[in-house]
Amino acid sequence: MNDAFPVVGLVAKRDAAALAVASELSEWLVRRGHEVRVDAATLAGIAGRGLGLLEPGGSCDLVIVLGGDGTILSVARRYAGGPPILGVNMGYLGYLTEVPREDLYPALLEILAGNYALEPRSLLEVRLERADGGVVEYLALNDAVMAKTALSRIIELQVAVDGKAVSRYRADGLVVSTPTGSTAYNLSAGGPILHPQLPVAVLTPICPHTLTLRPLVVPDTSVIEIRLETPEESVFLTVDGQEGDEMVFGDRVRLRRHPRPVQLLRTADPRSIFEGLRSKLHWGE
Repeated sequence: MNDAFPVVGLVAKRDAAALAVASELSEWLVRRGHEVRVDAATLAGIAGRGLGLLEPGGSCDLVIVLGGDGTILSVARRYAGGPPILGVNMGYLGYLTEVPREDLYPALLEILAGNYALEPRSLLEVRLERADGGVVEYLALNDAVMAKTALSRIIELQVAVDGKAVSRYRADGLVVSTPTGSTAYNLSAGGPILHPQLPVAVLTPICPHTLTLRPLVVPDTSVIEIRLETPEESVFLTVDGQEGDEMVFGDRVRLRRHPRPVQLLRTADPRSIFEGLRSKLHWGE
């Protein structure tokens, strides 16, 4: 057995199929001599014996995620800058997951033998600075979205990059996306598809009032500042589609690249970004 990953973390989506695979996989890894640590939610759903608890920020050499892109997003934020993450697709689109369920064990044998590659993906630090002085901080692997709720009117957002004014966006909202998230909400809002290794972020307005306001790509070393300038409208900040909070007049959101990327583990001969796009977006059909 290769000693590259002696301690393996395991996180499963909370459904019966993923938990069944987690139970089977944990036993397989233990038989091969690995120490297996499982997050609390997964541990509650499987009957594995002798498994340790995988704490947020806890020490392990590899995290295997059984689920879809949503599960990968939550794990990437939880273990930001930590061990590499291998995604096993138990969902649908699976942009971020590397291994199909049916290929799990052949792929793992190759990976545990040392045949793999690491692919860094940038994170955004998202800092919500309240007008009253409060601060809430998040991490985003995909995006941060400031948008009105269903019953709100158009909102105004003042945008600056590195302290330089860009524009006042009158729109339904604004998406700030990493390259990883460019195929998510950014794409639906008319933004560009970015190669995941580009050191950039993209600002894409949602249904702008002024049609000349187009998606803007900036270096990810920039500090992006967005101030809500619309009083008495319901606006929400959503991070990776999974967490966030309501914004009020005068609140600011500051975004910058997190110093440590997420390391996605790929097989030794991973599919190219273009293969993935052709498959998921049905290009050429």
